[in-house]
Amino acid sequence: MKNVLVINSSLNGADGKSHQLTDKFVQQLQQKKPIQLVQRDLSEDALPHLDGAEMQAWMTDAQQRTPEQKELAQRSQQLIDELKQSDILVIGMPMYNFGVPSVFKAWIDRIARAGITFRYTEQGPQGLIEGKKVYVLAARGGIYQGTERDTQTHYLKNVLAFLGMTEVEFVYAEGLAMGEESAQKSFANADEKIFELIEKHVA
Repeated sequence: MKNVLVINSSLNGADGKSHQLTDKFVQQLQQKKPIQLVQRDLSEDALPHLDGAEMQAWMTDAQQRTPEQKELAQRSQQLIDELKQSDILVIGMPMYNFGVPSVFKAWIDRIARAGITFRYTEQGPQGLIEGKKVYVLAARGGIYQGTERDTQTHYLKNVLAFLGMTEVEFVYAEGLAMGEESAQKSFANADEKIFELIEKHVA
C-alpha cells in the first residue's frame, strides 16, 4: 500500500480548480490500488508566514525549548513527518500573480530544514527527501506553459530537487478563464494526462 500526501493551497478550497485536479488524481489512483491518504489544505490551515520566533525555536536545543517554542517547532516537524512518510506527493498548484500561493511558500519554508531535509556538503547541497514521486497539478486562468512567464514551474522544479525530489511530473490545466470551451478542453486534456501518468508510473 502506497502512502499518498496531497497538498492543496487554493484560496477557493474544494471549489478551486487545482483542488479539483488533485481530487481527480486521487480518485483515479484509488481505482488502481489501495492507498493510505493524507490530505492537507494549507489555506484552510491558515499556515502563517515563517517568522524569527519560529526559526529560533528550531535552533534551540529540544531540551531547552520553552512551551511556546515546543509548539512552534512541532508545526514544522509535523509537516516534515507527513512528507517523509509519503511515497507519492500530489500538489495542487494554482497560479497567483505568476507565482505559488503564499501559504505554499510557507509550507516550503517549514519543510526545507538544514540538516533534516537537506544538507550542505563539499560538493554542494544534498537533498535528503529521496525516493518519492511528485505530481504537480497546475491550474491557470491564462496560458503560460513553456513561456518565460511560467516562473512557477521553474521554481517548483528547483525547490523540490533541492530537497531531493527529482521525479516530478506536471499536469497543466490552462486557459481556464478564457471561456467555457477553453476550460472544458483544458480539463479534458488534464484528465487524459492524469490517466496516462497513473497507468505508466503508479499502477
